[in-house]
Amino acid sequence: MSTQLTPILTKFWDDPQSWTLDTYLRNDGYKALRKAVTMQPNELVAMTKDSGLRGRGGAGFPTGMKWGFLPPPDGGPRYLVVNADESEPGTCKDIPLMLAAPHILLEGVVITSFAIGCEHAFIYLRGETVHVYRRLLRAVEEAYAAGYLGKNILGTDFSLEVTVHAGAGAYICGEETALLDSLEGRRGQPRLKPPFPAVAGLYARPTVVNNVESIASVPSILLHGADWFSGMGTEKSTGFGIFSLSGHVTRPGQYEAPLGITLRELLELAGGVREGHELKFWTPGGSSTPIFTAEHLDVPLDFESVAAAGSMLGTRALQIFDETTSVVRAVARWTDFYAHESCGKCTPCREGTFWLSQIMERLEHGRGSQDDIDKLVDICDNILGRAFCALGDGATSPITSAVQYFREEFEAGMHTPAAELFPPSRSTLFAKETVAP
Repeated sequence: MSTQLTPILTKFWDDPQSWTLDTYLRNDGYKALRKAVTMQPNELVAMTKDSGLRGRGGAGFPTGMKWGFLPPPDGGPRYLVVNADESEPGTCKDIPLMLAAPHILLEGVVITSFAIGCEHAFIYLRGETVHVYRRLLRAVEEAYAAGYLGKNILGTDFSLEVTVHAGAGAYICGEETALLDSLEGRRGQPRLKPPFPAVAGLYARPTVVNNVESIASVPSILLHGADWFSGMGTEKSTGFGIFSLSGHVTRPGQYEAPLGITLRELLELAGGVREGHELKFWTPGGSSTPIFTAEHLDVPLDFESVAAAGSMLGTRALQIFDETTSVVRAVARWTDFYAHESCGKCTPCREGTFWLSQIMERLEHGRGSQDDIDKLVDICDNILGRAFCALGDGATSPITSAVQYFREEFEAGMHTPAAELFPPSRSTLFAKETVAP
């Protein structure tokens, strides 16, 4: 496997006007769409299956297989919904993709809609990212004006409307069924499954819900072929992906590389951990995945290898923490987030995350009791697998893994505040500015 960077989705991000239609057309824009409309929809679904493309939103479910779950056409509408509600702490790949190259996503939306028989697609965007929302709206306007959206696309009998919807900023709406409820105007809460969205999704009609990066990967697969895509990555985790490096790293940013690359290799590309420090722990897929330590530097970052090592690839949000960071304080912040974002629908998550947050707060400030650590693990065990959706499971992952690797820091929380053991001023990324009197 080659570990060389593969700038495909990120190919022209550094262009001064990367988000415009003109720039996209100069970089093979909408060529894949012209090819797609000459093919049969079932050929496009088969090609996506053959490529091995797996969902880039975290779960890693085969994209083509998800398309194939739709029931036979019955004369009614079917929908494509793009999950652009990127909310996971540390995850920052979909927002920059839509900001820098929105037409890649739009071309993928049109091709996917043609493949599944959809005539109205939705992009559900996080409402706080107003700048991205405006850029997507402008890209949609350009696509309509150029004939890539609307009636009789490229002179065919295929028509497609695209609606960009701004959500109200709830993490739970990243869960696909909660997103659908929110899109319908209801409170965003996960639905009971089955039925799955492929059978009864948006407005109770067959619906495909895919992540931004998954859909944006479709045009290049169609343009270059399924074998080209499956030739990158590993046997079961094919293709490329955007790896987001943040935290205590010399050059944080987006690194597009084949799946299976290791953190050691990515750190070499990113200039390593910040000068004078060493790696302590890191997340392979955002804050909802079990943390890794320096001993996992050479774990291939593909779905199977990361799972075998005890974590999840997730969204490939690699948050890097050096030895100046308190594990207890970092995990406490994540736990506060999950407690705040719990929708309250199920008891294990609603009550469990509340109590996890209380205990983590005590341990962070050196007020923990003798049985707090065991109580933390016990609460996590009672949440894991019993919550209505994956938010509850995600809330337990950083706690149980942190206790596994850094139990001594949690024990210190019984008598010493984390701020004394690990002064925040040492781990800060930006020096505090002094104001002249």
